Amino acid sequence: MLEQALVALAAAGGAAVVQAAGTDAWGGLRRAFARWFGRGDAQREQAALDNLDSTASELETADEDARRDQAVMWRTRIADRLEDLSGDEQALAAAQLDALVNGRSSQGSATAGQDGVAISGDFGGVHADRGSIAAVTIHGGAHIGPPPDPDPSQG
Repeated sequence: MLEQALVALAAAGGAAVVQAAGTDAWGGLRRAFARWFGRGDAQREQAALDNLDSTASELETADEDARRDQAVMWRTRIADRLEDLSGDEQALAAAQLDALVNGRSSQGSATAGQDGVAISGDFGGVHADRGSIAAVTIHGGAHIGPPPDPDPSQG
């Protein structure tokens, strides 16, 4: 079962899908969500695109109840996807989803390895040990693997 913060993030994601469908923002959000769901798997990404397209079609003529149902459906899909991920992958996916939903920009990087997730950038830094969650917005590159060696010149 997901923590309350991740459930809230999934709900925000579901709302974002419904709000963006049919707007100028739809194309970019559609692609970003498909990549998020795919996580490097082309088949999963295509399935997400198909589901997003189906949602957009249904929302063209939807009343408020249907829009709410679509938001709940997407909240559930997002929560299920988060729940399928291991702790470190989940933390990274949550940070990426937060960035996608909130459209914030920050230069930074993230690493996920055996010892947890480390996220750094203009905002300072966050580290989540095994089983805990670090959530920040990541725009730019993300590295999955052992944390990089510290730069000895930094002191």
